Amino acid sequence: MTLTQQLKELADNSEKRHPGEPQNIMKAAITELEKTTILAKVTKTGDTFPDFSLPNATGELTALDTLLKKGKIVLTFYRGGWCPYCNLALKALQNALPEINDKGATLIAITPETPDNSLNSKEKNNLEFEILTDSNNDLARSLGLLYKLPENLTTLYNSFGINLLKSQGNNENELPIAATYIIDTDKKITYDYIVEDYKLRADPLAIIAAL
Repeated sequence: MTLTQQLKELADNSEKRHPGEPQNIMKAAITELEKTTILAKVTKTGDTFPDFSLPNATGELTALDTLLKKGKIVLTFYRGGWCPYCNLALKALQNALPEINDKGATLIAITPETPDNSLNSKEKNNLEFEILTDSNNDLARSLGLLYKLPENLTTLYNSFGINLLKSQGNNENELPIAATYIIDTDKKITYDYIVEDYKLRADPLAIIAAL
Protein backbone atom coordinates (compact mmCIF):
# COMPACT_ATOMS: atom_id res chain seq x y z
CA MET A 1 0.00 0.00 0.00
CA THR A 2 1.11 3.56 -0.66
CA LEU A 3 1.38 5.99 2.25
CA THR A 4 -1.76 7.74 0.99
CA GLN A 5 -3.70 4.47 1.19
CA GLN A 6 -2.29 3.68 4.65
CA LEU A 7 -3.29 7.10 5.94
CA LYS A 8 -6.84 6.69 4.66
CA GLU A 9 -7.12 3.30 6.36
CA LEU A 10 -5.83 4.81 9.61
CA ALA A 11 -8.35 7.65 9.38
CA ASP A 12 -11.20 5.21 8.77
CA ASN A 13 -10.16 3.17 11.81
CA SER A 14 -9.89 6.34 13.91
CA GLU A 15 -13.54 7.13 13.19
CA LYS A 16 -14.47 3.73 14.57
CA ARG A 17 -12.24 4.08 17.66
CA HIS A 18 -13.34 7.62 18.52
CA PRO A 19 -16.91 8.05 17.27
CA GLY A 20 -19.35 10.81 18.14
CA GLU A 21 -18.21 14.03 19.81
CA PRO A 22 -14.43 13.36 19.71
CA GLN A 23 -14.66 12.89 15.95
CA ASN A 24 -16.77 16.02 15.61
CA ILE A 25 -14.21 18.09 17.53
CA MET A 26 -11.27 16.85 15.44
CA LYS A 27 -13.08 17.37 12.13
CA ALA A 28 -14.31 20.83 13.16
CA ALA A 29 -10.75 21.91 13.98
CA ILE A 30 -9.60 20.92 10.49
CA THR A 31 -12.55 22.69 8.89
CA GLU A 32 -11.85 25.89 10.83
CA LEU A 33 -8.18 25.82 9.79
CA GLU A 34 -9.22 25.31 6.17
CA LYS A 35 -11.40 28.44 6.41
CA THR A 36 -8.40 30.61 7.34
CA THR A 37 -5.95 32.23 4.91
CA ILE A 38 -3.00 30.28 6.31
CA LEU A 39 -2.10 28.59 3.00
CA ALA A 40 -2.11 31.90 1.15
CA LYS A 41 0.71 33.15 3.36
CA VAL A 42 2.97 30.09 3.73
CA THR A 43 6.43 29.76 2.25
CA LYS A 44 6.08 27.60 -0.85
CA THR A 45 7.53 26.52 -4.20
CA GLY A 46 9.58 29.31 -5.77
CA ASP A 47 10.37 30.95 -2.42
CA THR A 48 13.73 30.89 -0.68
CA PHE A 49 13.90 28.68 2.39
CA PRO A 50 15.13 30.58 5.48
CA ASP A 51 18.40 29.68 7.17
CA PHE A 52 18.23 27.60 10.32
CA SER A 53 20.44 25.86 12.83
CA LEU A 54 18.53 23.33 14.92
CA PRO A 55 19.49 20.58 17.39
CA ASN A 56 19.14 16.94 16.42
CA ALA A 57 17.93 14.16 18.72
CA THR A 58 21.26 14.19 20.61
CA GLY A 59 21.46 17.98 20.86
CA GLU A 60 24.00 18.52 18.06
CA LEU A 61 23.26 21.60 15.94
CA THR A 62 22.55 21.09 12.25
CA ALA A 63 22.54 24.06 9.87
CA LEU A 64 20.80 24.43 6.51
CA ASP A 65 24.02 25.57 4.82
CA THR A 66 25.85 22.45 6.00
CA LEU A 67 23.11 20.15 4.73
CA LEU A 68 22.98 21.84 1.31
CA LYS A 69 26.68 21.16 0.72
CA LYS A 70 25.64 17.52 0.19
CA GLY A 71 22.89 18.36 -2.32
CA LYS A 72 19.13 18.84 -2.23
CA ILE A 73 17.12 18.45 0.96
CA VAL A 74 13.78 16.76 1.51
CA LEU A 75 12.45 18.45 4.65
CA THR A 76 9.27 17.32 6.35
CA PHE A 77 7.51 18.68 9.43
CA TYR A 78 5.68 16.38 11.83
CA ARG A 79 3.58 17.16 14.88
CA GLY A 80 5.04 14.68 17.36
CA GLY A 81 5.62 11.05 18.20
CA TRP A 82 2.17 11.00 19.81
CA CYS A 83 0.55 11.43 16.38
CA PRO A 84 -0.16 8.08 14.64
CA TYR A 85 -0.34 9.78 11.22
CA CYS A 86 3.12 11.24 11.78
CA ASN A 87 4.58 7.87 12.76
CA LEU A 88 3.06 6.27 9.67
CA ALA A 89 4.54 9.00 7.47
CA LEU A 90 7.96 8.74 9.12
CA LYS A 91 8.06 4.97 8.57
CA ALA A 92 7.09 5.42 4.91
CA LEU A 93 9.86 7.97 4.46
CA GLN A 94 12.32 5.59 6.09
CA ASN A 95 11.31 2.89 3.61
CA ALA A 96 11.88 5.37 0.76
CA LEU A 97 15.20 6.63 2.16
CA PRO A 98 17.42 4.57 -0.20
CA GLU A 99 15.63 6.00 -3.25
CA ILE A 100 15.78 9.54 -1.85
CA ASN A 101 19.50 9.16 -1.22
CA ASP A 102 20.00 7.70 -4.70
CA LYS A 103 18.56 10.95 -6.06
CA GLY A 104 21.33 12.80 -4.24
CA ALA A 105 19.05 14.24 -1.57
CA THR A 106 19.20 14.32 2.22
CA LEU A 107 16.04 13.62 4.22
CA ILE A 108 15.39 15.69 7.35
CA ALA A 109 12.37 15.66 9.68
CA ILE A 110 11.52 18.64 11.88
CA THR A 111 9.30 18.57 14.95
CA PRO A 112 8.41 20.93 17.80
CA GLU A 113 9.10 18.08 20.24
CA THR A 114 12.09 18.28 22.56
CA PRO A 115 15.24 16.37 21.55
CA ASP A 116 14.50 13.67 24.16
CA ASN A 117 11.10 13.06 22.62
CA SER A 118 12.40 13.15 19.05
CA LEU A 119 15.06 10.60 20.03
CA ASN A 120 12.26 8.35 21.26
CA SER A 121 10.49 8.71 17.89
CA LYS A 122 13.71 7.96 16.04
CA GLU A 123 14.36 4.79 18.03
CA LYS A 124 10.72 3.63 18.02
CA ASN A 125 10.45 3.91 14.23
CA ASN A 126 14.02 2.76 13.49
CA LEU A 127 14.73 5.96 11.57
CA GLU A 128 18.08 6.44 9.90
CA PHE A 129 17.58 10.10 9.03
CA GLU A 130 17.98 13.11 11.28
CA ILE A 131 15.17 14.61 13.34
CA LEU A 132 15.66 18.25 14.29
CA THR A 133 13.83 20.12 17.06
CA ASP A 134 12.14 23.39 16.14
CA SER A 135 12.05 24.83 19.65
CA ASN A 136 8.89 26.88 20.28
CA ASN A 137 7.99 26.34 16.60
CA ASP A 138 10.18 29.28 15.56
CA LEU A 139 11.02 27.91 12.10
CA ALA A 140 7.43 26.81 11.46
CA ARG A 141 6.27 30.28 12.49
CA SER A 142 8.71 31.96 10.06
CA LEU A 143 7.33 29.75 7.26
CA GLY A 144 3.72 30.60 8.11
CA LEU A 145 2.93 26.99 9.03
CA LEU A 146 2.02 27.50 12.68
CA TYR A 147 -1.51 27.41 14.06
CA LYS A 148 -3.06 27.33 17.53
CA LEU A 149 -5.26 24.43 18.58
CA PRO A 150 -8.85 25.20 19.59
CA GLU A 151 -9.38 24.86 23.34
CA ASN A 152 -11.80 21.95 22.97
CA LEU A 153 -9.27 20.04 20.84
CA THR A 154 -6.53 20.63 23.42
CA THR A 155 -8.87 19.27 26.10
CA LEU A 156 -9.65 16.25 23.92
CA TYR A 157 -5.97 15.59 23.30
CA ASN A 158 -5.32 15.76 27.05
CA SER A 159 -8.04 13.13 27.57
CA PHE A 160 -6.14 10.93 25.09
CA GLY A 161 -2.96 11.39 27.13
CA ILE A 162 -1.44 13.84 24.63
CA ASN A 163 0.28 16.60 26.61
CA LEU A 164 1.84 19.25 24.37
CA LEU A 165 3.55 20.92 27.33
CA LYS A 166 5.39 17.65 28.04
CA SER A 167 5.99 17.06 24.34
CA GLN A 168 7.25 20.52 23.36
CA GLY A 169 8.34 22.09 26.62
CA ASN A 170 5.91 25.01 26.27
CA ASN A 171 2.20 25.58 26.88
CA GLU A 172 1.35 27.52 23.72
CA ASN A 173 -0.74 24.63 22.29
CA GLU A 174 0.58 25.34 18.79
CA LEU A 175 1.43 22.89 16.02
CA PRO A 176 2.92 23.13 12.54
CA ILE A 177 1.10 22.06 9.42
CA ALA A 178 2.74 18.74 8.46
CA ALA A 179 4.35 20.27 5.36
CA THR A 180 7.01 18.74 3.15
CA TYR A 181 9.52 20.67 1.00
CA ILE A 182 12.27 19.93 -1.47
CA ILE A 183 14.99 22.56 -1.17
CA ASP A 184 17.60 22.99 -3.93
CA THR A 185 21.24 23.86 -3.25
CA ASP A 186 20.51 27.56 -3.88
CA LYS A 187 17.86 27.41 -1.11
CA LYS A 188 15.02 27.71 -3.62
CA ILE A 189 11.99 25.52 -2.89
CA THR A 190 11.24 23.29 -5.88
CA TYR A 191 8.40 21.23 -4.36
CA ASP A 192 5.95 21.62 -1.54
CA TYR A 193 3.07 19.65 -0.06
CA ILE A 194 1.12 21.80 2.38
CA VAL A 195 -2.40 20.74 3.39
CA GLU A 196 -4.33 21.82 6.49
CA ASP A 197 -5.62 18.29 7.18
CA TYR A 198 -2.99 16.52 9.31
CA LYS A 199 -4.29 13.15 8.06
CA LEU A 200 -2.88 13.92 4.60
CA ARG A 201 0.86 13.81 3.88
CA ALA A 202 3.25 13.99 0.95
CA ASP A 203 3.53 10.49 -0.49
CA PRO A 204 7.12 9.27 -0.91
CA LEU A 205 6.27 8.30 -4.51
CA ALA A 206 5.48 11.96 -5.26
CA ILE A 207 8.62 13.16 -3.46
CA ILE A 208 10.86 10.81 -5.43
CA ALA A 209 9.18 11.81 -8.70
CA ALA A 210 9.75 15.50 -7.84
CA LEU A 211 13.44 14.83 -7.13
